[in-house]
Amino acid sequence: MLPPVDAGVAPSVKNGMARAIEIVQAIRQEISHAVVGQTEVIDQVMVALLAAGHVLLEGVPGLGKTLLVQALAKTFEGKFARIQFTPDLMPSDVTGHALYDLKSEEFKIRKGAIFTHLLLADEINRAPAKTQAALLEVMQELQVTIEGKSFPVPLPFMTLATQNPIEQEGTYPLPEAQLDRFLLKIRLNYPSEQEEIQLLKQVTAAKVGERLDVSTVAKVVKAETIITLQKLTATVKVDERIYTYVNQIIRATRTYTGISVGAGPRGGISLIRAARAMALLAERNFVIPDDVKNIALAVLRHRITLAPELEIEGLDADNVLLGLLEKIDAPRL
Repeated sequence: MLPPVDAGVAPSVKNGMARAIEIVQAIRQEISHAVVGQTEVIDQVMVALLAAGHVLLEGVPGLGKTLLVQALAKTFEGKFARIQFTPDLMPSDVTGHALYDLKSEEFKIRKGAIFTHLLLADEINRAPAKTQAALLEVMQELQVTIEGKSFPVPLPFMTLATQNPIEQEGTYPLPEAQLDRFLLKIRLNYPSEQEEIQLLKQVTAAKVGERLDVSTVAKVVKAETIITLQKLTATVKVDERIYTYVNQIIRATRTYTGISVGAGPRGGISLIRAARAMALLAERNFVIPDDVKNIALAVLRHRITLAPELEIEGLDADNVLLGLLEKIDAPRL
């Protein structure tokens, strides 16, 4: 296992960045042992991890959403929990509840699965709004309130939720307030022909059944190391012109033709945070316009609402955002 970055010492920018890059590359490599292809998706999940954000993974069944999360969890010595969201799932099943102990004649708190470092909220859109809302407080405030008392979740804390984009029966669309809590909405696409052939070989090679296999993934970091990486990511330099560029993009979503509801201020904050992580992945300690462009779709696609006529024409948020980005001049640093 790689020795963790000392969370109690502020390393020099050069040494700290080099060490962070080494650790990030090790995590990437271990995930790729279990997940075939999906390089861009893995990088975007790493962006969310470094930026201390939450992720909504969207894709048709069988693309490896759950496998990706399990592989990420295997790379660090932290707690991992999975909640299968269903229509009958209650909020207390997620957060926990108070139980009356007959022996002590007092109530005791039984903490739910949400008290973990990495939470997989599988098929989150299958649970009703009341249960979905149980995640709101912890995603934003990193604490859970049970019987009027607040309990902090262990840090680092990250929620990775999955949803099926094509199945509508028996699902409950996430409200805008919940969507806005996710730093990124990542879309998984079908693998290339060569990747799919490699996948067929890897999954069926002398293996029985369809159990997800992350046995080849090794632990490479400790939980506290992730916190140090997140703190280091927050120090990546952002030029004044980048702030202006990001603000222009966000404000443009509120007036751009075809967008009925644009992104709020949290969209700009999220774009800066994600761009910093993109810079670190590119082995830089400063943000460039391409960092903003390359992560803008994942940051903004769930924060805008298209006009009905565009949806009728078959356009989606990505099409519109790409057109918007082309119309805004990037600064030259």
